[in-house]
Amino acid sequence: MNGPALTLKSRHGRRHFNHCLNMTKITLKSLRPVSSIEADSTANRKQADRRTDRQHPGAGSAPIPVEPTAEAPPQDLSPAPIDQGVSDARQSAGEERQSAPESRQNSSEPRLSKRMGELGLCSRREADEWISNGWVKVNGEVITTLGTRVPMDARIEVDPAARLHQSEKVTILLHKPVGYVSGQAEDGHPPAIVLITPENRWSEDPMQTRFRAGHLRGLAPAGRLDIDSTGLLVFTQDGRIAKHLIGQDSSVEKEYLVRVEGTLSQEGLARLRHGLVMDGVQLKPARVSWQNEDQLRFVLREGRKRQIRRMCELVGLVVLGLKRVRSGSVPLGPLPVGKWRYLRPDERF
Repeated sequence: MNGPALTLKSRHGRRHFNHCLNMTKITLKSLRPVSSIEADSTANRKQADRRTDRQHPGAGSAPIPVEPTAEAPPQDLSPAPIDQGVSDARQSAGEERQSAPESRQNSSEPRLSKRMGELGLCSRREADEWISNGWVKVNGEVITTLGTRVPMDARIEVDPAARLHQSEKVTILLHKPVGYVSGQAEDGHPPAIVLITPENRWSEDPMQTRFRAGHLRGLAPAGRLDIDSTGLLVFTQDGRIAKHLIGQDSSVEKEYLVRVEGTLSQEGLARLRHGLVMDGVQLKPARVSWQNEDQLRFVLREGRKRQIRRMCELVGLVVLGLKRVRSGSVPLGPLPVGKWRYLRPDERF
């Protein structure tokens, strides 16, 4: 020990000195380097493992080494906005459609489906299907968004796939009996479409088309006949034919034979031909003539509900029987009551 020597004269002084020296040693031991502390800790763990092995053989086996892995980037667990979630779901399901360009959203311009119907390309329902399938181009651009508006002078092109799809649709001619309604069942009376079965097909149908259940899918009446009327009723899957026969601007002739009771003057006959008002609307001119002493022949270019019966009532006649014998250029012909056949490719309404 460097420095001047210390002289401890009393026993009490020596005890105090030794106590301070011991405290200094303890303090120095507590200030060991970290590496020494870790070494002691490792030694203690090994000693504890040896005690465990002696108490529980096999329990102290060395742990399986785990290779270090790259730290994964933090994941954003915050909820996505509702709009974003809906958009992502639609995109993943393949249902998200192309947005309509703003230039086509002018409210004064017609919707694409309506414009296609006006041009006679197809019905509006078919147009929506074609647009959804990507079969329609406007000015060279494929449009898949329903409700898109287009200029009146837009160039509209239809993919040949749409025409092929359209050509596979069928049109059926039925000789409707009395007691059946044209559309949905009502008042306990069955719809006429229930008669379109393989068993009810006319045995002399010139078409070799094989009946399939798919021919009933989307099949709808293109016109109507009252429950008390009989004759030609057209069912079709083709929207063009339906529009041609019953569209708002349709001018296709329908011919009827009407058995009546009562007296008809020349003035009344003239009124039937032109001059009657129904539901506040002047009827279009009609061709009306006597077929025989109790039967009239009507040729109309419009089809209001129970129109012929109401026309006859206005001139003092009672209708006893009504039969439609022609729609456009397609006659009922020899088709038996309750039977049906396919429209031939050479037949046009």
